[in-house]
Amino acid sequence: MRALVQRVSHAEVAVAGETVGRCGRGFLILLGVGPDDTPETAERLWTKIHKLRVFDDEAGKMNLALDSVEGEVLVVSQFTLYADCRRGNRPSFTSAAPPELGDALYRRFCELAEADLGRARVGRGIFGADMQVSLTNDGPITVWLDTDELSRPRS
Repeated sequence: MRALVQRVSHAEVAVAGETVGRCGRGFLILLGVGPDDTPETAERLWTKIHKLRVFDDEAGKMNLALDSVEGEVLVVSQFTLYADCRRGNRPSFTSAAPPELGDALYRRFCELAEADLGRARVGRGIFGADMQVSLTNDGPITVWLDTDELSRPRS
């Protein structure tokens, strides 16, 4: 799984001009699913994001996680995080999970977030829809996470 995590003061996602999900202070999570991902992969990635300490403490140091600031999340499915641009100018998306698996693991990831934060603090996009995402990036702070990279020991 891959996630582009942006610290935001506000984010929302709309489909056909209607807002379907939003969050206040917290994270906009653009989530991509690969063909070898599992529910365990979703849990490992959510745990990393949930504990990610990128919110300022009283000294102005990035030292606090979502729970410490009562943060919210907006999770938007984004298969294009698996774009392969090595050949030509048109990206290939064959490295993304098939839609059935992508949808199932996207829903599982959102359920994990809701279990930890509460349903009211988790917004969602609509899997497979044409979505418009707007956000106010706070910092800006943007973090790229790939579970393949999280699994490797540091050298």
